Amino acid sequence: MFLGYHRKILHVNLTQHKITIEEPDDNFYRKYIGGSAMGMYYMLNEMSPGADPLGPDNVLTLMLSVLTGAPISGQSRLTANAKSPLVDGIGDSQSGGFFPAELKFAGYDGIVIKGKSKEPVYLWIKNGQTELRSANHIWGKTTAEVDEILKKELEEKKVEILQCGPAGEKLSCLAAIINMSNRANGRTGLGAVMGSKQLKAIAVRGTSKKFPIANPKHLNVFAKEGVNVFSDNTSMVNLQTYGTAGVTSRQHAEGGLPTYNFNAGQFAENESINGETMTDSILTNRDTCYACTVKCKRSVSTTFENEVVSENYGGPEYETLATFGSYCGVSNLNAIALANQICNQYGLDTIGTGATIAWAMECFNAKIISEKEVGFPIPFGDSHAMIKLTKLLAERKGFGDLLADGSKKAADKINRGHEFLITVKGSETPAHMPQVKRSLGLIYSVNPFGADHNSSEHDPAIENEFKHNVKRFETIGIHKQAKKYSLNKDKVHFALKSQHMNSFLDSANLCVFVWGPSWQLFSPNDCVQLVKTITNWNDFTADEMLLVGERRLNMLRAFNAREGLDRSNDTLPKKFFKALQGDGPSASTALDIEEIIQAQEWYYCMSGWNVDTGNPTPETLDRLGLEWVDI
Repeated sequence: MFLGYHRKILHVNLTQHKITIEEPDDNFYRKYIGGSAMGMYYMLNEMSPGADPLGPDNVLTLMLSVLTGAPISGQSRLTANAKSPLVDGIGDSQSGGFFPAELKFAGYDGIVIKGKSKEPVYLWIKNGQTELRSANHIWGKTTAEVDEILKKELEEKKVEILQCGPAGEKLSCLAAIINMSNRANGRTGLGAVMGSKQLKAIAVRGTSKKFPIANPKHLNVFAKEGVNVFSDNTSMVNLQTYGTAGVTSRQHAEGGLPTYNFNAGQFAENESINGETMTDSILTNRDTCYACTVKCKRSVSTTFENEVVSENYGGPEYETLATFGSYCGVSNLNAIALANQICNQYGLDTIGTGATIAWAMECFNAKIISEKEVGFPIPFGDSHAMIKLTKLLAERKGFGDLLADGSKKAADKINRGHEFLITVKGSETPAHMPQVKRSLGLIYSVNPFGADHNSSEHDPAIENEFKHNVKRFETIGIHKQAKKYSLNKDKVHFALKSQHMNSFLDSANLCVFVWGPSWQLFSPNDCVQLVKTITNWNDFTADEMLLVGERRLNMLRAFNAREGLDRSNDTLPKKFFKALQGDGPSASTALDIEEIIQAQEWYYCMSGWNVDTGNPTPETLDRLGLEWVDI
């Protein structure tokens, strides 16, 4: 008897208008667990090298895990993979909400989507039954409009809907995949892949919340223990109270709040946009994902320029407050909330969108983009200009059409502004500064899908916070404390080991804010126990857990190698090597190019990758059971 999964992967061929079910064996689930490890199995097997990211030969995978749907915090996650139109290598993105659990309750462990429909369609899934239906009537509609229409059409109030939004329809490389109108698979432009296939939405209803679990009584005790210790974990209490926005003040204090497009690490008006201010002024509700006690999601309500910001579209995360706020020099919280709403309405990644607008503002300030080109002035700090640009980008109108594919492609088109880019492999950098978090900067550079703030643990965890994390870190092979701003061999070891841990989380589809190696509610050892409790794999160990994460990472890297990417693509923006401006503890700091190169070489060696190419060696692939992968 299989536990934790259904042994059912849905295969949807949109070209042929055909749906089939695959039933993988138990070894498949144990080897890959789920998430993007499972997704990458299909990407490497089902997609030919060199496929157009926006063509019918690209493959889009949406994967759950053996843990999804269990009644415990932090497990209702969905991973999307496809070849990215933004980075031209692998795309990888996670989201939360209720859709992942609902898909599990409907009887499936994942979906593999191929081809392109002749006309817009949506996929309807209910209790194991599937159907492709016309989506002509919802094509062009915003996310909340689609939710309302399909709930009425399907006569299902509790249906969960995943969709690409109008930005995905218009093939914006910043397009996200949205569910609940406020959860996003945001990074790497996968909404455009969904739109290119003319797949408008996936609607799911599963009425049975039960699936086989090895030890449901122990799982119940496990979940209650998490609730009981919650109040003793200051970080988790703050996360519930302020959401991810609660780190804004801390980032500013440490000189790590990206300001004016990464030119400084402190924003003088940070108190206008931080989590405390948002909580006190525009917060209306604390939302959650399926079975999660943390409730870190925000719902806000306000107005800006006579436009209503509805709580239906959630509220800004820290990354959104930073990218539309400090990146752009904007201190109007209501404007940032409206920008967040526009992104969720149209299906846009808030990080990429806000950062692209910040790039345009810096180009304008440097007089390399003119008011005539834009149609209006766009200086740093202008909240009205920021909103205008967000709308134009969402609709691909005017100057927004240039920005809709991200800042790197925009700079390439106009052959200007490359010196102001903050992109890695074409993807905009999130709101954590490598000048302050050096090991994170290393991971930004080598990460297969560009700069990502959830791919490894951040530096403070092994610096001033190390004493609180010793036992947790020992489980994943980290034993030494590190100095601030350091990037020695021990720091690289920390970066790699924590990357393997977080890579497991993205395979098991566990939330990095609930499960993880440092401040989170549950520890790495708890991850091992959770797998045992649900699957009955009683010999599952921490070493096997890390091996799953390492396997996923190597599959991502192998995919990129097939697409022609190598070490030469592992570069960081030039401005990261220039001294930061302004005040605060990070003022005048900069990355050192030789230090980064040395750290990369240590990283490649520790990973078992070819130092010259930065790609996995045949020996490493064999060790990970990936001998079938051809690069």
